[in-house]
Amino acid sequence: MESAKLQKNGFYRQIGKLVIPIVLQNLLSAAVSSADVVMLNFVGQSSISAVSLASQYANILFMVLYGLGTGATMLCAQYFGKGEHRAIQVVEGIALRFSVTCSVIFALGALTIPEWMMRLFTPDPELIRIGASYLRIMSVAYLCWGLTEVYLSVLRSMGRVTISTVLNAVAFSTNVLLNAVFIFGLFGAPKMEAAGVALATSISRVLELVLCFIVSAKSTDVKLKLSYMFLRSKELFSDFMKMALPALANDTVWGLAFSLYSVIIGQFLGNDAVAANSLAVVVRNFGTILCFGMANAGGILLGQKFGDNKMEEGEADAKKIVRLTVITGLIGGVIVLLSMPLVLGFADLTETGKHYLKVMLLINSYYVLGAAVNTTLIAGVFRAGGDSRFGLICDAFAMWVYALPLGFFAAAVLKLPPLWVYFLLCTDEFVKWPWVIHHYRSKKWIKNITRNDLFQEQKEELPGPAEK
Repeated sequence: MESAKLQKNGFYRQIGKLVIPIVLQNLLSAAVSSADVVMLNFVGQSSISAVSLASQYANILFMVLYGLGTGATMLCAQYFGKGEHRAIQVVEGIALRFSVTCSVIFALGALTIPEWMMRLFTPDPELIRIGASYLRIMSVAYLCWGLTEVYLSVLRSMGRVTISTVLNAVAFSTNVLLNAVFIFGLFGAPKMEAAGVALATSISRVLELVLCFIVSAKSTDVKLKLSYMFLRSKELFSDFMKMALPALANDTVWGLAFSLYSVIIGQFLGNDAVAANSLAVVVRNFGTILCFGMANAGGILLGQKFGDNKMEEGEADAKKIVRLTVITGLIGGVIVLLSMPLVLGFADLTETGKHYLKVMLLINSYYVLGAAVNTTLIAGVFRAGGDSRFGLICDAFAMWVYALPLGFFAAAVLKLPPLWVYFLLCTDEFVKWPWVIHHYRSKKWIKNITRNDLFQEQKEELPGPAEK
């Protein structure tokens, strides 16, 4: 009995050490998004709407990079539990190959065809003009993300979440400060309005990349090295493709679907709905910070346990993580509700826009619980055991077969009021619940995905930590 109590307390200490830095990191990220909206609120509703739509491309790229980082984390966490640092280096290199390629593609698009990219979201000429100027400058940030997101994901998989939190804190703080400088033209800087948000973001991401290289130079094991992209292991590449690509596809499918929600809102529901939704998303992001942190931390902790062949202990920890997720999801809903008076009082929207915003916040107050449970199980618990295919199938059905056709039909064909369309789009998380919970209870996701004797024939090829 005493041993079980000590084990339980040990779990909460471990999860706390991981969750707190991740939550702080997510809080800072949400704070930057909030700062963007708050400052643009003084510029005008068109700037808020244009940046909200243009930032969907950053959201898509982030989902791609997050999927690659998650795939790397799935393997790296288990190999870290196993004590195999060489495998971590190879997996990082594989992830970098994909992430750098994707970042270059997005950066070239934002630099050369930003008007065309904006027309996918809105026919409004003013929003296209503002959004295009934003996208051109954001191309620099896209390039930096391709390197930093993978490296920070690898560090987190090894339990080094504090490092990534500190780096993000510096970058985010710089972002907020420069937002004010370039949006309003402070201290002699040009007054760039919406484009100033992009410039501040790009500068802060360049700084974050420089800091990553500094941390890498002082690291004794896994570094941020472009040379890792040329390391080869057929077995690890095969494992990465089997596990990371479904995770990448899952997050891309999810991110694209959310962007298409914005297309439906922007094309059919009007500027008031777009502006209200941009504020509602910011509040929802704050409401999901704690539960999404639980998903990330839980995935890291469970992955290390499974890699060390502690299957029963990992299964017991998964049950605790799910219970904590329900609690944090409820807390997130309360946060959304408590924020309503402040947000509605602050929002510089039309009366119609404020009405939309009020109802959207009420919908999101319970939506965060559905998102919390699904994200923790799909992106945290299941992926910790190498199961990324289930999430892809689940999200593809719920969003692309159910929510998007339903939302498009309701808006374009039935021409339902905007809030009814929004409500229908926000039912996707609860459609997934029965399927997700059944898969959790099946325990098919509990696996050790590491290999033995990977480098018996390659010891001279791959530098180990002792050789640095």
